[in-house]
Amino acid sequence: MVIEFPLVELQAVSNAHNEWVALTFDLSADSGDAFQAALTLLKTPDVFAALAPLDCILPVPQPALLELSHLETLPPNRVILRVPADACAEPAVQKKLSGYADAGYRIMIEGVAGMAATLCGAKSLMVDAAQALPPVLALVAQPGPHLATGMGSEQRIAECAKAGFSWFAGDFALHPPHDASAGDGTSRKRLLALLGLLARDADSRELEVLLKQDPALSYHLLKLVNSAAFALSSPIHSFSQAINVLGRRQLQRWLQLLLYARQQDDGMANPLLPLAAVRAAQMEALSKALGWERDQQDMAFVAGVFSLLDVLLGMPMTEIVAALSLDLDVVMALLDRGGPLGELLALVERHDRAALDRAGIEHETYWQAQLQAYHWAIQVSRNI
Repeated sequence: MVIEFPLVELQAVSNAHNEWVALTFDLSADSGDAFQAALTLLKTPDVFAALAPLDCILPVPQPALLELSHLETLPPNRVILRVPADACAEPAVQKKLSGYADAGYRIMIEGVAGMAATLCGAKSLMVDAAQALPPVLALVAQPGPHLATGMGSEQRIAECAKAGFSWFAGDFALHPPHDASAGDGTSRKRLLALLGLLARDADSRELEVLLKQDPALSYHLLKLVNSAAFALSSPIHSFSQAINVLGRRQLQRWLQLLLYARQQDDGMANPLLPLAAVRAAQMEALSKALGWERDQQDMAFVAGVFSLLDVLLGMPMTEIVAALSLDLDVVMALLDRGGPLGELLALVERHDRAALDRAGIEHETYWQAQLQAYHWAIQVSRNI
């Protein structure tokens, strides 16, 4: 039987400042052995460079079958082996994992395993803390970092941080506090006006007038062009210089993303920024793989980056698209996931094997697009 190229759901792991620190690899049920499937993905050329500096948390559902030869291609400083708690009860597994830990490989126990976690040489625990926290002593025996999954809000993250967790995963970025997403009316109108100018490729002078009314956005733009990403010999001090450095097309793209970089009240990074970057870059990569024209690729990028505006602005998407001069294909994609662009956006939001086949996208192509998108999102997060 021929096993197809595996599909993986990558989920970002953040620290308490909303900065990405790792990625969890969740393989589809029909991928066969999850660890071997993950190894297939990690054989992609330069994969660890693409995902640097993030750790990769790999599933090891059957640690009894794990051999040292399986780990030889994995850099211990970048890989964490995720082992289910119920598999740690056997002394043979404890001895094997402890030996791997002594060799420098990091072990994370999924669940609460008590003394067994220590006997396995585990440093960390991964616990679904969406509803209930583990016993107080459960996190003490291992130094961490401990990962709390199922985080649906920033409030829950704060509660888990107090309990001893320092890494967090979940869909909390999609559920910002109401006051944080809404902002004041003037700011929201200015954002919509700027989006409208970008959508109709407005004159640079019009953009400059509006940007000067938004010091935070102007700051982030100048910070970006002066970052290591552009490695310029002399600093950029004005908006007109920034346009010359970036060019019109790149300026539009960066400004669309910079809308998500607006400083939150607590000063922390906005967790929506890298998510928007992933969607935009993956949409563009897949549209290119499908042979779409350059203009269609640009529309795919826009649909991806705009798909989270309702969360960012705390407004219905219908009101947002009504205020913008967007191409009809982009409007259909954003409102109903309709048309080819909408179908692609739905795939990026959550891949489906049958839908990928219908779209004519090979599974390896989808993985390459994922990898490219996460690489770009990591770079965006570090430079904005």
